[in-house]
Amino acid sequence: QVQLVESGGGLVQAGGSLRLSCAASGSMFSINSMGWYRQAPGKQRELVAAITSGGSTNYAGSVKGRFTVSGDTAKNTVYLQMNSLKPEDTAVYYCKADAVVGTVTGLRSSEVWGQGTLVTVSS
Repeated sequence: QVQLVESGGGLVQAGGSLRLSCAASGSMFSINSMGWYRQAPGKQRELVAAITSGGSTNYAGSVKGRFTVSGDTAKNTVYLQMNSLKPEDTAVYYCKADAVVGTVTGLRSSEVWGQGTLVTVSS
């Protein structure tokens, strides 16, 4: 079973920076991609940024140029560097991993979510 542990959330003033980390552990064959999603009160969860095992990245338009996603494949860890934070970035940020795990019948895909970390940006 794969587990994700997130860290790095907190309170920051507008214009400030935060760095989120998410480490995957447990029994897995590989990780195809990892990413960050966020959910603000009363809103749907949305993709913030993601990175594949090959290093390809994808960003939401609202964070392009301000956020940077990166990964350390040796540590099965993904990071989200958030700069020039705005009050509208306030949300619970969730890490997600698309992993491949072994079962008695073979390999299968497994989508795993972290518990979430709160980011609050004050104006």
